[in-house]
Amino acid sequence: MTSEMLDVTLSLMEGLDCARSLSIAIMLRYGEWDQILRLKVDPGHYSTHEEYLAAAGSTEFLRKLDDPSLTSLDLEAVAIEKWLWAEGECFKTNKRINEIMDFGTLCGTIAPDGIVQFLNDCRKNVVYLIGFGPPPDLLGRLGPGATVSDRAGHTSVLHKFSTVPTLTPRGFPYLFPWLGTKWGEASAARGDAVNWVRGNRFFTVPKSALTRRSCAKEPSLNVYFQLGLGSELRRRLKRRGLDLDNGQEAHRKSAQESSYDNSSCTIDLSSASDTVSEALVRAFLPPGWFNHLSDLRSPFTWVKGRWHRLEKFSSMGNGFTFELETVVFTAICMSAMQGHAIPGVNLLVYGDDIIVPREFVREVLACLRFCGFTPNQEKTFEDGNFRESCGGDFFCGLPARAHYLKDYPNEPQQLISLANGIQRLLGQFSRLSCRRAGLHRTRRIIVAMLPAPIRRCRGPSELGDLVLHGSEESWVFRWRNCIRYIKCYRPARFKGVRFGRFHSDVQFAAALYGVTLMHSPAGRVYSSSMLVTRGGVSGYSVGWVPFS
Repeated sequence: MTSEMLDVTLSLMEGLDCARSLSIAIMLRYGEWDQILRLKVDPGHYSTHEEYLAAAGSTEFLRKLDDPSLTSLDLEAVAIEKWLWAEGECFKTNKRINEIMDFGTLCGTIAPDGIVQFLNDCRKNVVYLIGFGPPPDLLGRLGPGATVSDRAGHTSVLHKFSTVPTLTPRGFPYLFPWLGTKWGEASAARGDAVNWVRGNRFFTVPKSALTRRSCAKEPSLNVYFQLGLGSELRRRLKRRGLDLDNGQEAHRKSAQESSYDNSSCTIDLSSASDTVSEALVRAFLPPGWFNHLSDLRSPFTWVKGRWHRLEKFSSMGNGFTFELETVVFTAICMSAMQGHAIPGVNLLVYGDDIIVPREFVREVLACLRFCGFTPNQEKTFEDGNFRESCGGDFFCGLPARAHYLKDYPNEPQQLISLANGIQRLLGQFSRLSCRRAGLHRTRRIIVAMLPAPIRRCRGPSELGDLVLHGSEESWVFRWRNCIRYIKCYRPARFKGVRFGRFHSDVQFAAALYGVTLMHSPAGRVYSSSMLVTRGGVSGYSVGWVPFS
């Protein structure tokens, strides 16, 4: 850790002024990083909002820091070990569900009527949620991520239309509708033949300082149609009250209310997407849906030089995983609640974030365990004054979300983000709290690291991290034509790819797909127009943006 960030962290610990922050400050001075990163905070050990917030703010600040040098663990190996554990759990679930569905037995004896009825109810609930199958004229969709064909950093629409497409053998029927697209025509005009692959490729992304999240890069044509199926599932769920486009806000509101009146419980699952087993999906989904999803899933994953046949149905990186797990968990909860569930009202599901009425939580947890899922006890709250869901933490109805330092700031926009994070943490303490003065001091240390012109970029929180947040009296603005412009530190230069670099067929296909170009200044030819790529900001400058 840099000396500047060490000073900031020690100042934060001093400002939070609690037993936990004192312990962390001592460990920081002696470099006990493993101990710091392994610390946990249990909301049940605190009786007031301020006591919990101070302890959580201390404990969580460094927990997601992406710095492998702080731990002796091989994070890649740990992630693979957890991925293999999830595969083992799916194997056991597949064996259990297949035995029930194929022979009507469980562990060699006749399966109880209640279990068979539960599985039948889940299937009926899935049909209620999403119908019997997708429409015959389903369209695909491109996402921003890497694929087996497209490496990270080269994932724009133009890049994807230019590479050799990849597809798994069971996805063969989808080759014909794809050839009818301008993307398919452009590929055929170049003489590219589809590259047949066995499945996806394993990789990891940072999750916390001690763990990495397992993901997979899918074949390009698979993920194109997977995203189309995911969009259709999302549309069907919205008709039944589960709006995945705006669901996070509903979850946070429900969690806040439940932390005060104890009416609902929040449930979180460990490795949720990695433990949705193939047999469970086959048991729940009608053939119209299952056949499409199964044909487009990757049956194998390439991990550390070898192929693994998957026991799970789909992994993170698959274009319909999030929507599918929402369907599965909703159906399980509806069956467990035996007719008392109203999706979007007293039952909220957003991926693996689940909120159910308190009187049904035991039944729901039992059904989830039977289906092969493992509730995360650290993030599942059945009782007490704390609830957490979709990035919102609440204690007795009050916000109690810590700020996480995920990377060392080395540019002004990162320092602005850190200062605003401390400001949000500060704002959660009572106005009478003695800790506010210490947190103000920490924020001033961060702001002092900024160049003088950027320190004057102050404005409302609605502008995000373009400005330093503060009261309206501190904003720097000017009026023009009755519009107030706020001084901010905003993106000014962009990395992109020149449209003219690509084959004319690819340009035509991308234009029909709806790509948006950043045109060159007047006087430049059209071929120099740019398509801004993912993460394409390359420079910032002080400027003015309209606010009101």
